[in-house]
Amino acid sequence: MAEGSYLVFPNIDPIIFSLGPLHVRWYGLMYLVGFVAAYLLAHKRLEQTSWSKEQLADLLFWGFVGVILGGRIGYVLFYQFDMFLANPLYLFKIWAGGMSFHGGLLGVLAALAWQAKRMNAKFLEVGDFIAPLVPIGLGAGRIGNFLNAELWGRPTDVPWAIIFPNAGNVPRHPSQLYEFALEGVVLFIILWLYSAKPRPTGAVSGLFLLGYGAFRFFVEYFRQPDAHLGLYDVGLSQGQLLCVPMIALGIWLMVGAYRKAPGVSTTNQKQ
Repeated sequence: MAEGSYLVFPNIDPIIFSLGPLHVRWYGLMYLVGFVAAYLLAHKRLEQTSWSKEQLADLLFWGFVGVILGGRIGYVLFYQFDMFLANPLYLFKIWAGGMSFHGGLLGVLAALAWQAKRMNAKFLEVGDFIAPLVPIGLGAGRIGNFLNAELWGRPTDVPWAIIFPNAGNVPRHPSQLYEFALEGVVLFIILWLYSAKPRPTGAVSGLFLLGYGAFRFFVEYFRQPDAHLGLYDVGLSQGQLLCVPMIALGIWLMVGAYRKAPGVSTTNQKQ
């Protein structure tokens, strides 16, 4: 097929505008969209709990901090460990780019564990409350990846293939949009509807881990593996390998939740 038969990625400046040395980027704006969406949705669900607005504000703030710190640390350790060994200060070069969802997840879990203790709440209760709020941010992040023309997909000849800059003159899957649809839109709908009714404590958290892990594992077959990592001997990417324990933990949480307490999750009712 000729190049003209495919879509060519438009010339989009990753910087929206600048205020002196401060650059406002599309990717950063998408993080803000995700945080605002989580804040609004959390307030909508707050009346279902016995928590105060102040406790909720602290929970969301430290969760956001966990996303940023965990995402950066996870990216460096999971995907750029050789660079870290060569120059440990690379960990702090946030302006160089690089965030990992799996690292961000670990950062959020650490923040939730700390806040749950402060709120005198169970860790899984807090996790069940937060889980349905996350996909909007995930979806917004994938739109940011698309606007940055990064994390593109594998070569393909499908009619909607896109030729991305700096990816060779090759039509590729717009895998960022696949992830936006599955990890963002579809996962949000599933979790929001599922959590609308009383569920056993831990079930919503488990469904999030299972749903994200499965969707990400699937989309990785269309996403270009990291050039310096490639595929492992088993034919899986780094992202897929990191999703395997997520899927297993999600199933374990859901099965355990219904076995131990087939009743109501305490996050769905006032104390």
